[in-house]
Amino acid sequence: MSTLSASPADSSGTPVAASRRVVDAPTRMVHWLMALSFTGAYLTAETERWHLLHITLGYTLLGLIVWRLVWGLLGPRRSRLGALFSRLGQAPALARAWMGGQGNLLASQQWLNALAIVAILVLGLVVTVSGFGLEQDWLGDLLEELHEGSGEAMLAMVLAHLGLIALAAVLKRQNTVLPMITGRMPGRGPDLVKQSMGWLAALILAAVVGFWIWQWQSAPADTGPLDGRPAISRSQNRGHDDD
Repeated sequence: MSTLSASPADSSGTPVAASRRVVDAPTRMVHWLMALSFTGAYLTAETERWHLLHITLGYTLLGLIVWRLVWGLLGPRRSRLGALFSRLGQAPALARAWMGGQGNLLASQQWLNALAIVAILVLGLVVTVSGFGLEQDWLGDLLEELHEGSGEAMLAMVLAHLGLIALAAVLKRQNTVLPMITGRMPGRGPDLVKQSMGWLAALILAAVVGFWIWQWQSAPADTGPLDGRPAISRSQNRGHDDD
């Protein structure tokens, strides 16, 4: 049911600030799992000791990106990839506005953020698929350079995304991160996302945790890092540093 425009009241009768649902739970869950997986994979890229964790997080990121692309085609309208490409299509109008001295900083921020998100998804596919290829001994040094370069480029886009979110918070004078945590934003009116679908978000989390457990239990038993779980040797993996 949509949120009513009138402010609700709590049990004491105190008015509660109106808000509306703008992001569904599965999109939020995948967003934060992607952030966790990329951060963890990047931080463990240069150490042999944590190679197994690096590989696991890389595969997790690949699965999450694929899911996000599918959800972007089949999910709620607010989560559709078409919304991103529609915003990107506003580039000519934005350029004309700036050239005419009527540029809008917030509209430009939204365009740049949409571009950063698309770039993150594309680079995420490149870095994870190239990492898988390295594990399979595809193309040798050429693939390793692609993997490392796309990883650094993805980091740059992630930092740009964070900077643009901070800029939006300043321009709007509101917490722009909160909707990706609670799914809601202040404001009266109907919910833009009709159903939260928390059950699907829970299934996604369970699937990811289950994959991590399976990876851990299927690792070769040997002395090494991570309380006895081994890192994969350089001789087995052509000496690459990243996944």
